[in-house]
Amino acid sequence: MSSYSPAETAEKSGFSIDTLRYYEKIGLLARIARDASGRRVFSDDDLAWLGMLRCLRETGMPIAEMLRYSELVRGGDATLRERIELLQDHDRRVEERIALLRGQQGQIKRKIDLYVGRTGAGARVSAART
Repeated sequence: MSSYSPAETAEKSGFSIDTLRYYEKIGLLARIARDASGRRVFSDDDLAWLGMLRCLRETGMPIAEMLRYSELVRGGDATLRERIELLQDHDRRVEERIALLRGQQGQIKRKIDLYVGRTGAGARVSAART
């Protein structure tokens, strides 16, 4: 199993070192190993967990829910049903957000088409967009 410094972990995960420290402080990252000098050492498992945290965060899950999810994960198989429910609830919110964004994107595209039509340069502008 590989080990990574905080800087390597930040680079690989896309989180800043400050965010990694914060996530550890609030309990989203648990049991981070330390080297002989007391510096954090991250594992492949830690990177995989950070990938899940990034997914949840980027899809709009609040930190409080991420904390609840991490507690449930640490609870083992006895918490599977609760994890499923939490993720299903989040998935529903993501679907609603995607639908909202698709509608808004449609409005943007209609406005682009209106402007392209008004310029009389539809082919030229459309080619520039692709």
